[in-house]
Amino acid sequence: MLGSFYPPPLPQELLTTVLWQLLLWTAGYPGVRFPGAGADRGLPEERQAQGQLQGREKDVEALGWSDSSKYLQARKPREASGRGGRSKAGGDGPSGPGLRPSQRGGPGVRVESAAAERARGRAGSARGRAGSRGVGRGCAGSARSAQAQRRRTSAKMAAGFKTVEPLEYYRRFLKENCRPDGRELGEFRTTTVNIGSISTADGSALVKLGNTTVICGVKAEFAAPPTDAPEKGYVVPNVDLPPLCSSRFRSGPPGEEAQVASQFIADVIENSQIIQKEDLCISPGKLAWTLYCDLICLDYDGNILDACTFALLAALKNVQLPEVTISEETGLAEVNLKKKRYLNITTHPVATSFAIFDDTLLIVDPTGEEELLATGTLTLVMDDKSRLCCLHKPGGSGLTGAKLQDCMSRAVTRHKEVKKLMDEVIKSMKPK
Repeated sequence: MLGSFYPPPLPQELLTTVLWQLLLWTAGYPGVRFPGAGADRGLPEERQAQGQLQGREKDVEALGWSDSSKYLQARKPREASGRGGRSKAGGDGPSGPGLRPSQRGGPGVRVESAAAERARGRAGSARGRAGSRGVGRGCAGSARSAQAQRRRTSAKMAAGFKTVEPLEYYRRFLKENCRPDGRELGEFRTTTVNIGSISTADGSALVKLGNTTVICGVKAEFAAPPTDAPEKGYVVPNVDLPPLCSSRFRSGPPGEEAQVASQFIADVIENSQIIQKEDLCISPGKLAWTLYCDLICLDYDGNILDACTFALLAALKNVQLPEVTISEETGLAEVNLKKKRYLNITTHPVATSFAIFDDTLLIVDPTGEEELLATGTLTLVMDDKSRLCCLHKPGGSGLTGAKLQDCMSRAVTRHKEVKKLMDEVIKSMKPK
């Protein structure tokens, strides 16, 4: 006969641990392991609770919550004290202190503190503000796009009006004392000069007056002096307006405008005495220097006379002639390239051009379009002593004495500006 079998009584400590873990599992705490499973075999309650808290810390770090201490405090196991399993802090169930009833946990419900909820609320608000800014940027971009479209439409309408009625287009600007390029009526375009641009020439200069670009090269050669002036040399200017500078010019012999410009430069050289021709004589009646001054327009946009005069002056100031002697035995010229001298420039003529609109209105430094629409043009050349060296007016509207005096006053001011610019360029070229 078999005897009755009774299991041995469990230790009080182990029984308490099993009951406590069973209570936590029924309350909804995931990850609760019973004693005797794996590495937790035989651990007391405190060590098991500490292991659970460390697991919660890893979960909090993975979720990126900032208020982890309060979250962990809320997730601490309740201590078995009193009825209903209330914790020492007085919280109901696993919610712990500081949690609202709606936040009390259950199976599958995440429990978080009020601070964590506020943090999530702030994050949501930030995302909302970012979305608002995105909408604002979209609205601003749409406004800019509409504004750019209006500007393009206005520019097309202005270009069409300029093509159909160019004179009326300019008149509307001139009534406001301004010009289509933004300049005032008495304002010159930006002027630049570069001296010594051509290394193969004896002297050269490049001048830009707005878009108008002129380069001048000076070449010195020997020649017999003229019979009527045996103690003088020659200065021969030539202005070339090739088709590459503007579509208004054609290939072939020099056109009328090129010939007029060449004659104007020759008159300036003769009337202003920019250089004493006696200084070009090597041996009276036998040998003299001839300076060929070739002025080529690279880009034509009006006011070619001012640019050519300035380029000629700058190029002549760059010319260096070698020392030349006549051998008494052979009668031939001997050139010493090691000794060179600059030309003696006695005066600095500067041209200033004006365009006349509607027989009364004067503007300085006209562009190519303004010259075609003007009723007349005028060019004045002044020297260092504010004397009038040359006046060029090819027909068109007349001017009163008062208007002409105003033009001369403006030409004197322009001479000072150009002279100052040239002195600065020459000074910067001298070795220090």
